[in-house]
Amino acid sequence: MDLNSASTIVLQVLTQATSQDTAVLKPAEEQLKQWETQPFFYSVLLNIFTNHSLDVNVRWLAVLYFKNGIDRYWRRVAPHALSEEEKTTLRAGLIANFNEPVNQIATQISVLIAKVARVDCPRQWPELIPTLLESVKVQDDLQQHRALLTLYHVTKTLASKRLAADRKLFYDVSNAMRNCRVHSTCIVHACHFLWLAGSALMAHMLTLMSVFEVLLLWCVYVKYTVTGSQFLDIYFYIFQGFLHAVFERLKQFLECSRSIRAENLCRDRVEKTIILFTKVLLDFLDQHPFSFTSLIQRSLEFAVSYVFTEAGEGIVFEQFIVQCMNLIKMIVKNYAYKPSKNIEDSSPETLEAHKIKTAFFTYPTLMEICRRLVTHYFLLTKEELTMWEEDPEGFTVEETGGDSWKYSLRPCTEVLFIDIFHEYNQTLAPVLLEMVHSLQGSTNVEDTNAILIKDAVYNAVGLAAYELFDSVDFDQWFKNQLLAELQVSHNRYKPIRRRVIWLIGQWISVKFKSDLRPVLYETICNLLQDQDLVVNDFEFRTDQFLPYLESMFTLLFKLLQEVTECDTKMHVLHVLSCVIERVNIQIQPYVGCLVQYLPLLWKQSEEHNMLRCAILTTLIHLVQGLGADSKNLYPFLLPVIQLSTDVTQPPHVYLLEDGLELWLVTLENSPCLTPELLRIFQNMSALLGMSITNKISEA
Repeated sequence: MDLNSASTIVLQVLTQATSQDTAVLKPAEEQLKQWETQPFFYSVLLNIFTNHSLDVNVRWLAVLYFKNGIDRYWRRVAPHALSEEEKTTLRAGLIANFNEPVNQIATQISVLIAKVARVDCPRQWPELIPTLLESVKVQDDLQQHRALLTLYHVTKTLASKRLAADRKLFYDVSNAMRNCRVHSTCIVHACHFLWLAGSALMAHMLTLMSVFEVLLLWCVYVKYTVTGSQFLDIYFYIFQGFLHAVFERLKQFLECSRSIRAENLCRDRVEKTIILFTKVLLDFLDQHPFSFTSLIQRSLEFAVSYVFTEAGEGIVFEQFIVQCMNLIKMIVKNYAYKPSKNIEDSSPETLEAHKIKTAFFTYPTLMEICRRLVTHYFLLTKEELTMWEEDPEGFTVEETGGDSWKYSLRPCTEVLFIDIFHEYNQTLAPVLLEMVHSLQGSTNVEDTNAILIKDAVYNAVGLAAYELFDSVDFDQWFKNQLLAELQVSHNRYKPIRRRVIWLIGQWISVKFKSDLRPVLYETICNLLQDQDLVVNDFEFRTDQFLPYLESMFTLLFKLLQEVTECDTKMHVLHVLSCVIERVNIQIQPYVGCLVQYLPLLWKQSEEHNMLRCAILTTLIHLVQGLGADSKNLYPFLLPVIQLSTDVTQPPHVYLLEDGLELWLVTLENSPCLTPELLRIFQNMSALLGMSITNKISEA
């Protein structure tokens, strides 16, 4: 069958796959899945999504299938890998024309080209970068923009590679890029944009392609100049003037934003440009900290003035604040700027940077930063309080996240506070303690602002627990102040109740007397009976905890059933697992309800592999706690182990490690080998084969 005939058939199935009727949709998806490994399937997809006369939804789906196929079948060692002949044709077709009219599809095409470039550029695809650079120079606005968009995604992808050979290739490409005058073109566009923003022609910005081009040009320029310069110090005096100009441009754009209303579309474009300027500084500091030394003073003055003084009022916006705080944090935390204990072992560059930091972070500056962080940025907002009332689980989920501090305001402020307090704790500890002393006694439940201030200060004391070890008598504070606050039942006081129990959780492993724990357990039991779901977990000692085991376990299980968010269920399961692990066989009288509930939860979590990992962890501790009686769990337990350790099943990627541990503890606690247990050993040969393959690939 030729490509034209194949295209007709695939086009028909793709059209069916865009249907809202599941009876039509499901068979089409199954058919497309079967074709994924067929020769020239991706050539057909290329023909379809580059045909601008076809339905946009069909073309969009074709692009997505092509993009997903790159991850699975493009590398030569992949099962069912594409042939070199087809890949050569596809590479040529992808960069034949940069004239995609639909923005969303153009973005997806740019991303998939970048995915191919990550594997093939420049060895198998040497013509990619030259083709993109030539396309950027054309006069056609659409083609220029699409080429720039692709160049941006390719640059971003290549810059992310970390192997030495890949870094060398990127350095070579970046040297070639310097001859393309991206820098001068970028400055021209930036100046043009700035002039328009302050003129009567501002309305025309909505239609100018140059507004988008400046953003793309800056991204490309920064990646190639900052990330791609292996020996940036050689070029630094050329680059230094550009970096100092960044601060001037930032001030101009920030002042420009003051005159643009929030609802104006131009405001969004100005803010994107501001963020891009700050990203220049962050990337440069990250890649070349010593070359950044001469910019430390100016960076700190700029960031602190806009974020921690009145200079930023009416100008700053959330994402800019986050970027400024990240800049301060990176300077404070940077190990390149920290001298050794033996000063003579430190480099002159390190000592110079440390001297600049020390001169800037004076007592008044540190005190103002600390106070503003706590009493301004730590305060719960109206939006957060509303979310707490309407969706408490969503509120707790929004608060957490791995790298969220890099992008979200609240986590960012807390991480900055921790780093600054750690670095300058001798200076800041008295400042924070003074704030604590001013809040002694209960707070008027009618005074919302006072409650929020207390919540913020308690948050700071919890975050700085290890630094305040010698400064706070936490046991006395718990008995004389915190315990009483936990007993205030008024609904408006719940931010304090929640914060206090969290605060105790932070301090309990730092400084908390053993004989106070029974009082704490009783208080926690009362809190678990509260309708508010925003509570935290805790540490405990087994002997002191046993009198509360039945009520605590029952309340936790009830909470597990009531919550609906996946992350919340995982959190409660984690606490239950800790309880089971600590009390071991003494859990046996109380686990019947949990044993009956886990099969239902496992079935409900079919699309949530991380929740299933939490269930596996709970099962591990359950089997250990039940011992030989765990054989009663086999009807549920063994199929779970079978699925988790079967490398032919997609979920094994997430479940395998915990599944193997569960398999091991099940065997260790089994009174005898049953035929069902032996049947799981059918998975062993594939597991051993996978282990050998992994060892070879690591070597």
